[in-house]
Amino acid sequence: KKAVAILQPAIEAEKVSSDSAKAGKVLFATVKGDVHDIGKNIVKMLLENYGYDVIDLGKDVPVESVVDTVIQNDIKLVGLSALMTTTVKSMKDTISALREAGSSAKVVVGGAVLNEEYVNFVGADYYGKDARATVKIANEIFGYDN
Repeated sequence: KKAVAILQPAIEAEKVSSDSAKAGKVLFATVKGDVHDIGKNIVKMLLENYGYDVIDLGKDVPVESVVDTVIQNDIKLVGLSALMTTTVKSMKDTISALREAGSSAKVVVGGAVLNEEYVNFVGADYYGKDARATVKIANEIFGYDN
C-alpha cells in the first residue's frame, strides 16, 4: 500500500485528463466476505494507467451492490477478486445474480486461490491470472490492441 501511495501521483500525472480518452468503464470489487484487496488495487491501478474508467466498490462487497452498480452504469466488464477459498461461493453468487438481472457484462475473476478451473465453477467469462492478463482481457472486450 505504501508503494502504491508513492507511485500514484506519478501515474496520475501520466494520465490523459480528457474523458474522451477513456478506454471504457469497468467495475472491480472484492466479493462479500473477503477483505483482501491488494491484488485488486494493483489491477485497478494498471487499468487506470491504460485509460480505463474504473469503478472500485472496495472489499467485502455485497452481491446487490455489484449488480446495482453494473446495471446503473451500463458496465461492460466486471472484475471480481477473492483471496480466500471460503469466499469463492460469494463470487459464484455475484455472477449468478448479474446474469439473473439481465446483465450482459463480461466477468473476469482473479485472486490467489483461483485458477482456470474456477472460471467454469463460478460462471465467469475470463480468468485474470495477473494484472497484465486482466488488461489484455479488457483490451479484447473493448476492442483495443494489446
